[in-house]
Amino acid sequence: MSPRPPRKGSAGWAGSTRSARLPRDWHKRRAYVLARDGYRCTAAEHVPECSGTATDVDHVDRHGGDEYANLRALSAPCHKAKTQREAYAARVFDRRAPERHPGLR
Repeated sequence: MSPRPPRKGSAGWAGSTRSARLPRDWHKRRAYVLARDGYRCTAAEHVPECSGTATDVDHVDRHGGDEYANLRALSAPCHKAKTQREAYAARVFDRRAPERHPGLR
């Protein structure tokens, strides 16, 4: 399956393989989740820029699957904030202690 082209104006997808890993019926799942959640942002904590209208579908658990129970509707600002929090946490978690120089004892 060839990767989908990024949406116009979506620099966040540049260089990402995420769209290629989505299921073939992603557009149907996305439409279902947005309708199921009433096109309302379901974020637990909204950012000030959130209008309350959902335009994005988010994986609740980023390591979870694409089943409907793991998908929710979010506004673009809330989705961006959640993605940034997860990326920061991943960078901090992956950081390891500096190694001592082998010549120092």
